[in-house]
Amino acid sequence: MNTLLFIVILVLSILVVVSLVRGIIAFMQTTKLDLEGGDERIMDMQMRQNKAMFARIKYQAAAILVVAVLLLVNR
Repeated sequence: MNTLLFIVILVLSILVVVSLVRGIIAFMQTTKLDLEGGDERIMDMQMRQNKAMFARIKYQAAAILVVAVLLLVNR
């Protein structure tokens, strides 16, 4: 059981990092487009950024719940 929960935590941690990197890339592209004056694509990039950051929050919350379950199981 502990091994399974550890693997789930590991996978969720990787998903958090991937979502964070995607959000940072979208932020950098949004900043670049903002400097170049491309109004139409800025909204699309901001939506991508928001989706990536929301996904990061979801994965972090899931990882915290799995850690709590792991702590309860090991008591």
